[in-house]
Order: sequence, then C-alpha cells, then structure tokens
Amino acid sequence: MHHHDRLADGEAENFWEKHYNSREQLFSGDPNALLVATAEAMPPGSALDLGCGEGGDAVWLATRGWRVTAVDISATAVRRTAAHAATAGVADLVTTRRHDLDGGLPTGTFDLVNAQYLHTPFSLSRTRLFQQAAHALTPGGLLLIVDHGSVSPWSWNPDPDAHFPAPEDIFGALDLDPARWRPERLDRPRRRATGPDGQTAVITDTVVTVRRLTD
Repeated sequence: MHHHDRLADGEAENFWEKHYNSREQLFSGDPNALLVATAEAMPPGSALDLGCGEGGDAVWLATRGWRVTAVDISATAVRRTAAHAATAGVADLVTTRRHDLDGGLPTGTFDLVNAQYLHTPFSLSRTRLFQQAAHALTPGGLLLIVDHGSVSPWSWNPDPDAHFPAPEDIFGALDLDPARWRPERLDRPRRRATGPDGQTAVITDTVVTVRRLTD
C-alpha cells in the first residue's frame, strides 16, 4: 500500500477484487489486438500499462523487449500479472504496482502509455488521467486509449443506454496543445469478440492514439 493512495478507495478496490476473484482467470492472457496492431512496429522502450488486469498486454510488451510498469487497483490483478510475467520469463522487465488511478498517474516518463478499456463504475477523472498520460510521454511517444464503443453481452455493465463518446470527443476533451501533440488515429473499428464462456458477438471499439511530437 503506497502512502499516497487514498484510503477512501476501498469501495472501488473491493469491486475489482471481487470481479477478479470471481474466476481463477478472467481473460485469455492474450494481448489486446489493438495494442498489438499499434505497438508491433514500435521500437521497444518504456511502457506504462494502466489497469493492467491479468497482464496480457504487459507481458506481450515485455516479451518484445519493453520495460513495463503495470498498475491496477486490484491486488489480485497485480499478483496475476506478476505471475504471468514470471511464467513468460520476463519478470525482470515488468514492474507491477497496486495503484488507484483516481489519485493520478505513477511518476515517470514513458514511450508508450497503454489504456485499454479503462472504464469503472467509480470515480475516475479519465480526462485528467489521459492529460497526465499525454504529458508523461517522451518526445515521439504514444498514448493508446481503447474504449468500449458498444455493450458486449458479457460486460459487467450491460446498460443498453450506455453513452459511448466519439473518439474525436475523447481527444478534444484533453485540450492538448497541437504544437506538441497530435492525434494519429480516431476510429471506431468493429471486431468479433469472444466472451468468458466462449460466446461471441460483434462489438465496436473506440480508439484514440495521441503522439507527442519531438520538440
């Protein structure tokens, strides 16, 4: 427990702990396809994985030579990420931390910040967090934000009236200086996804990538 974590975050922490402890493994362990498509051409450097879950993304990055800081509010998620990294032989490249992102980003600068499906029913200023992430990029670095753009049948939040902001709106809210950052992809691709019990559905993702320009 880091001293700067707010003690009031117990409710959110408990929700995600329960979510992860509902199964021995929630996710396939594979990296998110949009991370692979975005990062496979990038030279490895330092990466920050926000809401790392069970470490599929962090471990994939590490096997390609990235040094990854993987954070999640759930201690179970962090423990599973560390175990996955050890099994994959990349424990020395993956640093895991239990961290409540509602209190802001961990310190440091990164060549890649990966934010996959950073949705929560609890207080989280995503706009402020993504602004911080953009500022934490090294020159030439990339922020990858992937959000749900539709409700999947197996979602923890199956609200049919859920509002999904457009990628242009997500980027616009960051209010970044165009002389220092530019959006590289604002898109809503569709894909066939598989749920935890093998069921499939076509879902929409919302993708925002932001490049920090070299000075």
